[in-house]
Amino acid sequence: MIKSMTGYGEAAVDIDGFAYTIEVRTVNNRHLKTHLRLPDGIAFLGDTLEKFLRDNIFRGTVNFSVRMQNNSIQGVYDLNENVLVDYINKLKSVADQAGIKAKIDLAGLVTLPGVVQPIIPGDQQAEEIEKMILNTASAAVEKLKLMRAQEGKALAKDLLDNCAEMRDRLNLIGSRVSDVVNRYHDKLKSRVDDMLSGAQLSIDEEQLAREVAIFAERSDIAEELTRLLCHIEQFELHCNGDENVGRKLDFISQEMLREANTIASKACDTEISGHVIDIKCAIDRIKEQVQNVE
Repeated sequence: MIKSMTGYGEAAVDIDGFAYTIEVRTVNNRHLKTHLRLPDGIAFLGDTLEKFLRDNIFRGTVNFSVRMQNNSIQGVYDLNENVLVDYINKLKSVADQAGIKAKIDLAGLVTLPGVVQPIIPGDQQAEEIEKMILNTASAAVEKLKLMRAQEGKALAKDLLDNCAEMRDRLNLIGSRVSDVVNRYHDKLKSRVDDMLSGAQLSIDEEQLAREVAIFAERSDIAEELTRLLCHIEQFELHCNGDENVGRKLDFISQEMLREANTIASKACDTEISGHVIDIKCAIDRIKEQVQNVE
């Protein structure tokens, strides 16, 4: 069954006194686009998490964020004393050369680049953090998938309902097509008879048959009806499949509209034209809904 591109998932884990909360949100997009927001302490997992998301989500804009709360007595940042001392020595040197007596504000120096740095975990600790974060991310993505699947069921029902409406309209058009040429023949013959009755002339039946044949060829929509029906069958088949078919459904809906436009341009009957309008309305609804299918 198809899946929606809109969804949300959340999961949390505690690692050595640090509480991590992972949120995954997805919205519509023609392609896959990921946005990651990670605390400095696990920024080294950026590429790993990017690959994980691309292996599990195939279409849409993905907003992946990790919030970290320190519940331990351990700090998450370290002071680089060498860099700080270097700043102090250079500032003193500049002050001495300029003959300026000035107090050095250590609080201000802390904000300079390289003075305060996130604590980098060791290899073993980093491996443990990676494993726990990936497991938690997997749990969040599973919740996301569940929500997308639930919305996908509602989408599939709406899409299939529109397909059923188009089928009904095609059946009505099909039952009407065979009479269009006959009605044209009778209408043309009646009009010509009225024009020639005063002159006491008779119509050339061969010429009339030729004119009707030209009309029949010009207004023949049997091929377009068959193709449109095939497109509907393909669309329904993909809606009931398990693969990620959003782009395929988008393409098929475009082909549906192309056939409907051709039928509208060739059909010389007001009732058929009315049915085609309803078909095009159904296709427009399908095209709008397909934009939310993964």
